[in-house]
Amino acid sequence: MVEPSRSSPPEEPHRPTPGGILEVAGAFLRLGCLSFGGPIAHLGYLRAELVEKRRWLDDAHYGDLVALCQFLPGPASSQVVFALGMQRAGLVGALVASVCFTLPSAVLMIAFAYGVGRAADLSGAGWLHGLKLAAVAVVAQAVWGMGKKLCTDRARVTLCIGSAAVLLAAPDAVAQLGVIAAGGLVGFWRYRDTIGAGPAPAATRGARGHVAAALALAAFLALLVGLPALAAATGSRDLAVFDSFYRSGSLVFGGGHVVLPLLRAEVVPRAWLTDDQFLAGYGAAQALPGPMFAFAAYLGAAMSPGSASWLRGLWCLLAIFLPAWLLIGGALPFWHRLRAARGARAALAGANAAVVGVLLAALYDPVVTGSVRGPRDAVAALLAFGLLEHWKVPPWLVVAASAAAGQWLLGA
Repeated sequence: MVEPSRSSPPEEPHRPTPGGILEVAGAFLRLGCLSFGGPIAHLGYLRAELVEKRRWLDDAHYGDLVALCQFLPGPASSQVVFALGMQRAGLVGALVASVCFTLPSAVLMIAFAYGVGRAADLSGAGWLHGLKLAAVAVVAQAVWGMGKKLCTDRARVTLCIGSAAVLLAAPDAVAQLGVIAAGGLVGFWRYRDTIGAGPAPAATRGARGHVAAALALAAFLALLVGLPALAAATGSRDLAVFDSFYRSGSLVFGGGHVVLPLLRAEVVPRAWLTDDQFLAGYGAAQALPGPMFAFAAYLGAAMSPGSASWLRGLWCLLAIFLPAWLLIGGALPFWHRLRAARGARAALAGANAAVVGVLLAALYDPVVTGSVRGPRDAVAALLAFGLLEHWKVPPWLVVAASAAAGQWLLGA
């Protein structure tokens, strides 16, 4: 009775084993076509497909990768995809996994941009005003949820409010980086002796060498700091666009919906897109599978009308995903030490609270100021927030209902 269990060791099927590029491409292309419901749902799809069905890794290892991706800025589910691809087939596997997971929604978003570019004036469309009010609710829910998780004491609430106040007074890229850096310093000073060390994750295999990882992290910081100065010095619109999307991708913690106010604050005030064009694409993105960050492909294509606008879409897509790739590729080999280091966790506690303040400021301006025109709009936004936060209605359904209500109330 004992021999069969000895002949099939229980641990072997759970070990992360190397795989082929085609295997990675097929798995993640399928997931990219079927993964509806946002980042939390994506993590469930990934676990069901790769842990339970394909047994590429076990739950402990998968949990470690998810923890790492939640620990760093960027789109959590897309970062998990990149990390899983790296574990399975190295750096090439990571890039293939990310491209295949994003490709279906990116292609559809670029196609939608071509359609919007040929549409008539959308400024009076009632359904667009409904989308604006839904966006208020979606972003408010994201900020509310992040605040509950990341601002858990008076010091972090103070950092959040102070950061929002600074950015409302001086809304620019330098101020954004400044308040986050200040939050990290305050967090290190305030929590270095009180915050607990995290549990050590399971050992990883197939990670890049420490030198290459350090170069990736250095490249992330160099681009984050250097791109704004380089874009200003050269006057290049291409660099300015890349900087805006790169910075937005670098400052997001949590789900893809959180990037909405950051992108809107970058593209609408600069007249790269109208607010109506922006929200038309956001509404379409709600109905698609895959990562919300694929919305960047629509924005890039829509801001450069013409037969080659898809190139600008790919440019923006690269810019918004590049920070996540550099961070995960750079942090994965050091994750054992980083997760257990109190100093790093303390600094991130403060930086995360400041990021909530960044998003709180963006929620007010331009999301609320550009959408809520009176008491009726405020009631509609509050109702949508209640449906999302307390009745747990899926975001895509709230967005669709808001668009339909706006069309019904305001007409075409």
